[in-house]
Amino acid sequence: MNAFELTRALVDIESVTGNERVVGEFLFAHLSGLAARTGGAVSRMEVPNYAPNVVAQWGEPRVTLSTHMDTVPPFFASREDDEHIWGRGACDAKGIMAAMIVAAERLLAEGTRNFGLLFVVREERGSQGAKEAARHRNHSRFLINGEPTENKLALGTKGALRFELTAHGKLAHSAYPELGDSAIEKLLDVLEEIRGITLPEDPLLGKETLNIGTISGGQAPNVIADKAQAELLFRTVFDAQPLRDAVAAAAAGRAEVREMLYSPAVRLEGFDGLPATIVSYTTDIPSFDGTWGRPFLIGPGSIHLAHTAEERIPKRELTDAVEIYERMVKKLSVGEAEA
Repeated sequence: MNAFELTRALVDIESVTGNERVVGEFLFAHLSGLAARTGGAVSRMEVPNYAPNVVAQWGEPRVTLSTHMDTVPPFFASREDDEHIWGRGACDAKGIMAAMIVAAERLLAEGTRNFGLLFVVREERGSQGAKEAARHRNHSRFLINGEPTENKLALGTKGALRFELTAHGKLAHSAYPELGDSAIEKLLDVLEEIRGITLPEDPLLGKETLNIGTISGGQAPNVIADKAQAELLFRTVFDAQPLRDAVAAAAAGRAEVREMLYSPAVRLEGFDGLPATIVSYTTDIPSFDGTWGRPFLIGPGSIHLAHTAEERIPKRELTDAVEIYERMVKKLSVGEAEA
């Protein structure tokens, strides 16, 4: 399959986080056929409690191309027009996966070896696949991680710090609020204080931001709520401890705070001849912890379309990405990248 056909085939396999097993089996079968023809090896890397990662390698990999199998909900199937391929995961990150596989096929046809592919699970909900891969240290010296960057090399990514807040109260009839204790009102007060936290700004990565992503609680309009919850996500640019302290102070005595995820901000290297950018999202790169080599971050598609009902990837960028990945692997296979 060419890059367009493979992208559509991958998109049409639903793999919302937690359901990656079927797309993983498709990748294992597809890559096993390629490996059988070219002298490679393909394996499943078990990830406890989840579907396995898929690993393919030829020789002793110096360079590894990697991205994730999972998508955000909801699933919708592929379609295409003259300029784009549409569908859930088209740019985040199944088109990227297809470009990496086609680049691998071209490299092998030209006789290039000593590189590998690594496709991981659960990037969208905690990076468990990448964290498991970090426990399998190998000899790869460079990791080319794929996320939508419009084929520009990302020189930095913001971090992510996610909290769950839970407030407790006392049930009562809403006609007699003095007999109850509203968990929702407590939570709203905490959230208002958190929204007032002064967030710092970094010259390279920009300003830290806050998103209050979910709020839930209460049982009915005429009942004083005994429980309320909210999920918060900060996009960080510096050390997270001051934010942890500020959130804890805002919630003190009014709500419980659970830290659900932390991924630090990352500064990355450039690569000779490729345009550069900065991205505000986080990736699997911190979870790899350097165990698969020095990281680079680049991929086709726009992050502004990922996670939306309009998700799509330009065919031109998909084709260009194949050439970019091929060129990067060739250069990294024989020497250091030029920053």
